[in-house]
Amino acid sequence: MDKLKQIEAFVAVATRGGLTAAATQLQAAPIMVGRRLDALEERLGVKLLLRTTRRVSLTNEGSAYLEDCQRLLTDLANSEASVSAGGVKASGHLRVTAPAGFGRKHVAPLVAEFHLAHPDVTVSLNLSDRVVDMVGESFDCSVRVGDMPDSSLVSSRLADNRRLCVATPRYLARRGTPQTPQDLHSHACLTLSSDASQTRGWAFKSELRKGAEVIYMRPSGPLDCSDGQVLHAWCLAGYGIAWRSVWEVQGDIAAGRLVTLLDDYAAPPNGIYVVYAQRKHMPLRLQLWVDFLRHHYGLASYWKKSS
Repeated sequence: MDKLKQIEAFVAVATRGGLTAAATQLQAAPIMVGRRLDALEERLGVKLLLRTTRRVSLTNEGSAYLEDCQRLLTDLANSEASVSAGGVKASGHLRVTAPAGFGRKHVAPLVAEFHLAHPDVTVSLNLSDRVVDMVGESFDCSVRVGDMPDSSLVSSRLADNRRLCVATPRYLARRGTPQTPQDLHSHACLTLSSDASQTRGWAFKSELRKGAEVIYMRPSGPLDCSDGQVLHAWCLAGYGIAWRSVWEVQGDIAAGRLVTLLDDYAAPPNGIYVVYAQRKHMPLRLQLWVDFLRHHYGLASYWKKSS
């Protein structure tokens, strides 16, 4: 048992990047995690981690040992699951983050369903429109909407996502209707603040010119917010033009509360992704959660039902 706890501590510190994050995952005091690491290195007679007050890094020996330890822990979890009552049985704690608006509508309900299917898995859901540092903040996975930047993280596309420019008929009657993306510079555009997502701005591609490339614009206006749901509410109140996802505004469009703009310049769909730190040796609870999302988001009936 002591050897297993030492190995769990080593893997947690190596993958989480520090004692505090590892201690949170293991539900143990940081000093206890440190002692387990010390005992493991003393028993093996080799330095596995270089630790300073600011960061933890693997030695060459630690890198080689880490892969074997991850495989060992994964095989142990899967072996236990295979003999558990009812077949595959996951346990432990899962930390998930997602954009606020999308998370409320399309992640939170699935989290509750997933827990019903796997009652031994507890889940913490963080909703935020900022780009969360998954590894630094000790999240197991993130659901993200939009283009994925270059990253060491693994991303899996779950569904398409299209964004539209929308405004109320009342706003358009007062300010006029933009005919090209450049016309947005003379309108009140409701944008996400700089610490939120959409880092490249609003995307457009002319459907009238063959071979046209996607262009990105950063329109401005008197109001911005870090919460996309607030932008949606401001748009419905007639304060300006917003660039929102179809899943968020399709009901308002169908009801006539919002009108789509610049349809000839709509950019190709980007994606809805699940993002996690590594593909090898995924904990069973994370593997099942990713499969659960892929199943639901892959159903056309799911998006029709949730519109």
